[in-house]
Amino acid sequence: MTKPAQEKVTLLVVDDDTSVRRQLYWSLSEEYRVLEAGDRAEAVDVLQRENIDVVVSDLHLPPHLDDMSEGLAIVEEARNLRPPVPVIVITGSDSKQAALETVRRGAYGFFEKPFDPDEVLHIVHQAARVRRLEREILRLRSELEGCKGFAHLVGVSSALSKTIKQARAAAATSATVLILGENGTGKELIARAIHEESPRARGPFVAVSCAALPETLIESELFGHERGAFTGAHAARKGRFELADGGTLFLDEISELTPAVQVKLLRALQERSFERLGGTKTTTVDIRLIAASNLDLEQEVEAGRFRSDLFYRLNVVPLTLPPLRERHEDVPLLAAHFAAKAADKHGRPPVELDPALIEALQEYDWPGNVRELENLIERLVVLTPGSRIGIEFLPDKMLRALPDTSTEDETTLEGAVNALKRRMIVHALNMEGSNRVAAARRLGISRSYLHRLISEFDITEA
Repeated sequence: MTKPAQEKVTLLVVDDDTSVRRQLYWSLSEEYRVLEAGDRAEAVDVLQRENIDVVVSDLHLPPHLDDMSEGLAIVEEARNLRPPVPVIVITGSDSKQAALETVRRGAYGFFEKPFDPDEVLHIVHQAARVRRLEREILRLRSELEGCKGFAHLVGVSSALSKTIKQARAAAATSATVLILGENGTGKELIARAIHEESPRARGPFVAVSCAALPETLIESELFGHERGAFTGAHAARKGRFELADGGTLFLDEISELTPAVQVKLLRALQERSFERLGGTKTTTVDIRLIAASNLDLEQEVEAGRFRSDLFYRLNVVPLTLPPLRERHEDVPLLAAHFAAKAADKHGRPPVELDPALIEALQEYDWPGNVRELENLIERLVVLTPGSRIGIEFLPDKMLRALPDTSTEDETTLEGAVNALKRRMIVHALNMEGSNRVAAARRLGISRSYLHRLISEFDITEA
């Protein structure tokens, strides 16, 4: 059953040959809404009037059939839209070098005449997927500009949505919040969002990593000290509780607090008052406390490492941030968001994420969670010379996590060589969007030899 026309992705097919346009129309119209144009001027007009998702265009168009200037003009026009529209160029077998040059200058990919309808569908599917991703990222970035609070949290998974719904309800109050989650899941990010959407948003947000403070200084850092309280205390100093007065105090990795500090923290939460280290004057503050831990505090209580009365004082509104391995549908959005952020940071032009990369990212379990994903994407943006980021610079551990369909016995020399050949071919096809001409060029072999190897190793290009 096909989707209604208004729900379909819209393609623009540009070719001066009516028979080619008709052939492409019948190949694509079952899954896509297909519009047509016969030359560059007509194509530009359609691009300006319609919401086009993918362009499929002949490289040689009138009035300059002898060169590719008209095809390149369409590529440039589509790439100037925001978000850019991917263009797939059509070329004859005698124009491969021109098609590759077009790809280097911004086209998404190409296929040759006479074309295989299945091959065309495959590359259009990939381009449409990239377009959907870029649209979503553009929407999210526009929402984030000038916004605060939960608008900064990128994701559509039900697990994350449930946590955000609970956090939003808690934000309107002054209730103490306990955020639990693995390292790298974004506990401080959601703590800031709660503060920014709370009545205390105009007050300070003071964040403290309990794990980063030396044991001998934790009490002083939290509650401050008077002059002469200890060696080196040459002047009185406010602690984080005082600095957060009127706002929010975020204590990360609270399980790292010593038993003595846990006692003083419990009293400070109960009374909203404390004494500085070495002092006798009681200081009263108006704060909202948000605590976080990467450990299960109930288990820490059972093990005798955390006070039960402090746990119950903190556990007023518990929130659990899901690990990234439970949010696989959020990985493409996060990856594209981080790619745009890294490109801006390092002065790079806008980048695209290859579908093969998205699949590899979704196959990985992300023990370092969102922080690991952000660092990886920044590294790929820095290392990749072009505008499309593929799997070329992925760590070996991620490549090993990809499904391995090889049946070769790698304990023999012949088997190991064949397995290596197979992996190189699959990688080249992934990097080139299953375009065999480009994959053969990447591998440094002839197209006919690549065809033979694909058949020999029974490689499925999808």
